Amino acid sequence: MFPAPIPVDELARLDALRGLNILDTEAEERFDRITRLARRLLDVPICLVSLVDAERQWFKSCLGLSASETRRDISFCGHAIMQPEIFVVEDALADERFCDNPLVVGDPNIRFYAGYPLTLSSGYRVGTLCVIDRRPRQLSADDLKDLEDLGKLVVSELESVQTATLDVLTGLSNLRGFEMLARQTLAKCVRESRDATLFFFDLDHFKDINDRFGHPEGNEALRRFATVLKEAFREYDVVARIGGDEFAALVSHEHNQSPAVGILGRLHLSLGRENLNPVGYQLAYSTGTARFNPEQPQTLDELLKEADAHMFRDKNARRQAAPGNSG
Repeated sequence: MFPAPIPVDELARLDALRGLNILDTEAEERFDRITRLARRLLDVPICLVSLVDAERQWFKSCLGLSASETRRDISFCGHAIMQPEIFVVEDALADERFCDNPLVVGDPNIRFYAGYPLTLSSGYRVGTLCVIDRRPRQLSADDLKDLEDLGKLVVSELESVQTATLDVLTGLSNLRGFEMLARQTLAKCVRESRDATLFFFDLDHFKDINDRFGHPEGNEALRRFATVLKEAFREYDVVARIGGDEFAALVSHEHNQSPAVGILGRLHLSLGRENLNPVGYQLAYSTGTARFNPEQPQTLDELLKEADAHMFRDKNARRQAAPGNSG
């Protein structure tokens, strides 16, 4: 077996994939209808929308298989994303790259594979629309064109998800994206008995920045603070701008091992470096946290409400401690 190769632009490719905010989300009819159509048009038992992550291929839509993901190294899709055109294996048992692959010699007994590489407008190939059969076969020119056309529809849907869940100003998730990803993270925490911590941030003196320096500078302040958050949190944490000057982040972690102190410490250092550049004001924030317990799971709305309340207490305490405040 030839393990699936790794593209030379792998890190940037993974950034593009994860920027779609779609990994580990629920099945959606708009993708399922494409796989249903592909399966019917090409007369195959299995059709997938497969996204190639760092160590796995994960199925956003899956017809004909019970699995939701498989290892990347044994995947056909890992090979398919190495080229811009459709990748076809007419008889896997007769192909030295796949003849002893566990997906060929065992369930689901793949013999035929054709995958259209899902190429984003940025040029990165993040996965495939693929069709699979348990018998050797060939596709006609019309079949290949149908697969390509349907693959382009999948790309359009993927990028529409990104547009709908991305805050254009900061590059973070927006409220819709945060809710979608955070609920998925909390559900996974329950399944795996992991804790989570929700952080709620409010940028201090944001109205003053807008009033004194204008809205363009206010937008720049939001972008700068978003950059600070990206530096403080891990790339797989859920970080978002959820309102005008409000941000949130959700971090999953082991039971009774809260990362809050370490994260807030990194955030303090990063903000200090950012404020070394004189622009007429200093970035500052108030924050509150809420802890998620998988044994007594709260809803995302409950966590947000709790963290928001803690943030307001922090903001009021900072105001009381401000120089010149006698109260």
